[in-house]
Parts: sequence; C-alpha cells; structure tokens
Amino acid sequence: MTQRVRIGLGLALVVALAAGCGEDEVPEAAATSAPPPPPASVDAPAPSPSAASPTPAGPPNLGAAPKEMAKNLDVPWGLTFLADGSAFVAERETAKIKHVPAGGGAAAEIYEVPGVEPGGEGGLLGIAVSPDFATDRWLYAYFTAADDNRIVRFTVNADGKGVSGDPEELFTGIAKANIHNGGRIAFGPDGMLYAGTGDANVKPRAQDPRSPNGKILRLTPEGKAAPGNPTEGSPIYSLGHRNVQGLAWDSDGKLWATEFGQNRLDEVNQIEAGKNYGWPEVEGGSKNAEFANPKVTWATSESSPSGMAISGNTIYVAALRGERVWTIPRTGTDTGEPAAQFTGKYGRIRTVEVAPDGALWISTSNTDGRGDVRDGDDRLLRFPPS
Repeated sequence: MTQRVRIGLGLALVVALAAGCGEDEVPEAAATSAPPPPPASVDAPAPSPSAASPTPAGPPNLGAAPKEMAKNLDVPWGLTFLADGSAFVAERETAKIKHVPAGGGAAAEIYEVPGVEPGGEGGLLGIAVSPDFATDRWLYAYFTAADDNRIVRFTVNADGKGVSGDPEELFTGIAKANIHNGGRIAFGPDGMLYAGTGDANVKPRAQDPRSPNGKILRLTPEGKAAPGNPTEGSPIYSLGHRNVQGLAWDSDGKLWATEFGQNRLDEVNQIEAGKNYGWPEVEGGSKNAEFANPKVTWATSESSPSGMAISGNTIYVAALRGERVWTIPRTGTDTGEPAAQFTGKYGRIRTVEVAPDGALWISTSNTDGRGDVRDGDDRLLRFPPS
C-alpha cells in the first residue's frame, strides 16, 4: 500500500548551503568562485559507502587504465553493488535494471520497472539494495511516473533472474517536470533511506515545508518519515535544494551531497539535519546566517555535478557538462582544492560509486541527448584500488 507521508507545516529548519544547476540548462556565464569558509549466488549487498564502512583497499588508482565492465547501456543512472562485487545498474530511458558481473561482461536484464514514463531528465533514476538484502531481497528504485516521481521496492528472485510480485509503492507525490527531478537514493549508516529531490522547476517548493521537492528526505525502509527527523512526522531532513543527484557518507558518518546550480555555481554541500541550503534565495555562498554555505563551488560550465562517492579522505564527483570526475581532498568537514580528472576523455559522467573492493566505477551519460556518443556508449568503467 502506498504510504503518502505528510510533511509538517511547522518545519523548523535553520542554516544552509545555497543550491545549484539543472543538467539541461545552458549557463549565462562561466563564473568562478572559491568555496566559502544480484545473481543467485549473491545473498547480501555490498557494505556501501552509505554504510560509512572503511574501504578495504587503497584509494582508487585513477592513473590506471580502466576496465570496461559493461557497454552499450542506455543512459545508465543508478548503480548499486552486491557483496560479490557485481552490480545492478538502472537505465533511465528503458526502465530496465541490469546485472553486471564482478568481472565485467554482458549486462543481463533482470527487470523492467513498470510505470516508468521517461522524458527530459525523468525516467528510472536511482536504485539501492536493502541493507538486509541477504534476507529480504529488496531492491529500491526512484522513478518518474505518469503523475509524479516516486520510490518503490521489489523483491529480487533467489535465482537473481527477475523479481517476485508487483513493486510496492513506498513514497509518492514528489512533483515531476522535464527538469529537476533529483533521483538519487541511498541507505545511510543509520539504516534509513535517503532521497535527493529537485524543485521540479518551481523554485518556491525548495523552501516549502509542505512539499517534498527541493529537499533531502530521510525515510524508514517502509517509506515513512524516519524517527529523529528535524520535524516529527515529516520526511524532510534538509531543505533549500535545487536538484540533488549525489549522496555519500564519509568515514565519520557525515552526509555530503551535490547540487546543480542555475547559471553561476554548482555545489558540494556537507548536509546537516534541519539546515537550509538556500535555494532559491541563494546560489553559491552568502553572508546570510539563515543559510549554510557550500564546501565547494564551481562554474556550471565546469561541472553540472551528478553522482558522488567518498573513499578515505577523497570525495569523487561525476560531472555531466564538465565531462570529468572531480576529486576533492577532505579533512573532516574541511575540503581542499578540487582537481579535474579525465576532462573530455570519456564524455559526460553521470555516476561514481566505490565498489566493495575499493575500486571506483564510473558511468558515462553520452546517450542522454546532450553528449557526443562514442563507440560502446554508454559504458561502465572500473578503476582499480591502489
């Protein structure tokens, strides 16, 4: 049964970062700014970055030649790992979820999610395996339907080939649009399900405590408002976001997120419960104490940040328009100077994820209508651990 979670009117949310750019928008200027101060044999999910578990090997070696894990994918978006190092990948346009072996090779379809209506930036977006996948076999998905964006879950068969029964609706009523649908989901170290949403091209929604749009949501695995949220009974964890497509936790269990800017600045934010990240009042940092400032900003021409991952003391950010992966050194919640990797080499980068063995997987997004399609696109590439 669908759980339509009510959002409290009296949401008391305080300081925040400014929110950031829709991936389909052309910025007015390239401003710059310094940041203000599974198959049958698989019975468990990987200890994902969302569990804030230590990386089992050295950091990803981005200087090594990558291994092609899968090719000819149709706008790969969500990516989630299983304990054996294999992965599920979601295709935005086809609504298909495919299984990629740990050693790479042909990606085998396991399911076509019903009810997905792709269009613009919408479609089948984020996916995440349950922390208890070994026993419950739940796979979660965020997608664009006929009337809204929604989160569902379904049970993967024991043989890893298909699912049992119909998807269970967990959270519905997230407004949809051609742009700013958000869509990243991940389980946190607390076992709760986090979801990044967009403002669906209606700016005031980001500040409206009655709307789930322009927020980071924190839900129970059943899709209800998680206990301990800033406002009891509300799913909202933070607000003032424009379009969140990246979520990751560091080794201290702190949440980070990427943010699309409008015309000036994209952001990386360190997310705290109850804080307001400023959109649409602010893009980038400000001196307004009501809003939290971002840890990193870029010109929108250099980034359009989607997926995010953290390994050790390094944050990895996938850049669509920037056609690169950004690496950001981190000490606690302080960040150093970002460095661009692979600029233009692989085209648009949608997702970055750290695998159970410490390798970094990246997905290209050149078939999304905004990139130059290359031989084998779209692809999943693996950079080994050091």
